[in-house]
Amino acid sequence: MERILTNSQMRDADKYTIDKLGISSEELVERAGLAVADEINRRFLGGRILVCIGNGNNGADGQVVAKLLSTRHGFTVNTINVSNGIFKAFEKEYDIIVDCIFGTGLNREVEGKYKKAIELINASNAFVVSCDIPSGLNGDTGIPMGIAVKSNLTIAIQEFKLGHFINDGPDYCGEVIAKDIGISIWGDDYVTRLSKSFVKTFFDERKRNVHKGNFGKACVFGGSKSFPGSVLLSLNALTTLKMGVGYSNIAFPETIYKSVAGIIPECTVTPIKDENGNVVFAEESLKNIIKNNAISFGMGIGVSIEVYKALEYLLKNYKGNLLIDADGLNTLAEYGLDILKSASCNIVVSPHIGEFSRLTKRSKQEILSNEIEIAKGFAKQYNVVVVLKSSSSIITDGEKVVLNTTGCSGLAKGGSGDVLSGVICGLLARCENHFDAACVGPYIFGLAGEFAQKEQNEYSITATDVINNIYKAIDFVRD
Repeated sequence: MERILTNSQMRDADKYTIDKLGISSEELVERAGLAVADEINRRFLGGRILVCIGNGNNGADGQVVAKLLSTRHGFTVNTINVSNGIFKAFEKEYDIIVDCIFGTGLNREVEGKYKKAIELINASNAFVVSCDIPSGLNGDTGIPMGIAVKSNLTIAIQEFKLGHFINDGPDYCGEVIAKDIGISIWGDDYVTRLSKSFVKTFFDERKRNVHKGNFGKACVFGGSKSFPGSVLLSLNALTTLKMGVGYSNIAFPETIYKSVAGIIPECTVTPIKDENGNVVFAEESLKNIIKNNAISFGMGIGVSIEVYKALEYLLKNYKGNLLIDADGLNTLAEYGLDILKSASCNIVVSPHIGEFSRLTKRSKQEILSNEIEIAKGFAKQYNVVVVLKSSSSIITDGEKVVLNTTGCSGLAKGGSGDVLSGVICGLLARCENHFDAACVGPYIFGLAGEFAQKEQNEYSITATDVINNIYKAIDFVRD
């Protein structure tokens, strides 16, 4: 796991390092500038460089970068202090532009000469390197403050920041690396990022003398006459098998039996009592599925009081790991969330921003401006694990927060969420720790999407393509 800090956490670490450890701010500036200059020298054989600096600490870093690139590494370097508002330097062509205008402390909209400088940087054909964070990008939210530099490479000073990875951060930061300059970090209340080494532990080599009963039973419960979802439900159930469970079951309204049964022959089926193709609460039907180790509930099931009753029954009587997604979440938002508080099972909810807006009664913009704290508060209030699906997934149990940064734009397509539910459900069925399973699921799903996109492109991949690349994702983490 890798640390990801908020702006205030980074400021506290800076202050502690200076005040308590006796390392001067000037020394830290020198170290930061050295880290950026050395990384540029490592990647480029030479070239014409423009270093854009501001008046704060980020600008001081830039002065060191310019000096070292010129005197130590032999680059042709020009500098410009954008606060002077004189932009003649931009009339020349550069191979590399180093952005050292603003750091993570920016708390206002970018205007005037600073906005003009960022526009000129973004209009250039140069390779853009940002020091710590692209100027104009909010270090906590990843939302541009009116405008922000679009970088090819961002060199984070000491630690990754939240803004590198959430909301628009990935589109502005490009590749992100962190450079240790000796700032002391303490405590354990920071966000962490999933690492390959952590995920690998969920895919250890299996013994040969095993049987399918060793690896758990998963159930996918959803569908309706209006949304038979034969493909999505089947994809979801197949995905649980791809994640290593021994048994996978599809539970659905008995009226749509012909459109679902047999699509995936490896999966068993459980018809559920319905009226006109919509699930109705019937205890006898539900008793058959609570024997599974994990249940994924809600895809295409519709929103009704009968669905709510079925969910309430599961929450009261099921003892395993329950993943609530899609219409399961919409049903909770419609009929009430308090049934979550007295559940007898472990609960994971996996909303996208729209579904989370309905659950929390907050606007999408409010959530995007404070995703982590709102997700933490919801998880703690209802005793659930939240997997908040966005440009990076935020996973929290109300105390711990983990960020998953695998994935690609090609996943923004119908069916992707159903595949993710299957991935998580498969892990929940064979893993004891439901929080860890909820973390690992998005990592594998996102990685499978990346492999699918490399095979094709971000426009063409489908949910089926993602499923077909799950094995590559697992091979990658096991390597």
